[in-house]
Amino acid sequence: MWKFLAILLLTAASFGLGFYFGQRPVGTLQETVSSLQQSLKDTSRNIIDTTMGIEKDLRRRQGLLDAKSHMLQAKSELFDKNLGEAAKQLGEAADRLDNATKGAKQDESILAMRSLTGTLREVRLDVSMGKSVSIKKLDEIQREVDRQLNK
Repeated sequence: MWKFLAILLLTAASFGLGFYFGQRPVGTLQETVSSLQQSLKDTSRNIIDTTMGIEKDLRRRQGLLDAKSHMLQAKSELFDKNLGEAAKQLGEAADRLDNATKGAKQDESILAMRSLTGTLREVRLDVSMGKSVSIKKLDEIQREVDRQLNK
């Protein structure tokens, strides 16, 4: 009796599945699969683009933070009248900004950082030549770095 019910159930299930898939054309299934593949590709592209954007922003912010640290050290060295070490710290700050902008697309923030790098190199040159540099100028550069960090 159980064998008969099992065979009847399998026959009914086979008939039902055959009827269900027979009503749907093969093209519908292929379209569904292709639309799912396209959706998966779009989603993965968006994830990769977002990840790359986060990485670039992180690199930019890390460069700005490192530059600010070196600038603060340079200001401290200028207060102590240690011009050689101050010039070295300003050069390090410029190098950190330069490394942060390598390979980045030209946009407003990258151009501002490159301008800041040039300004830091000019101040470093003045300090290394023994010219007096006002602390106000370094404060302005530091405010610009802070402005870039807050973007």
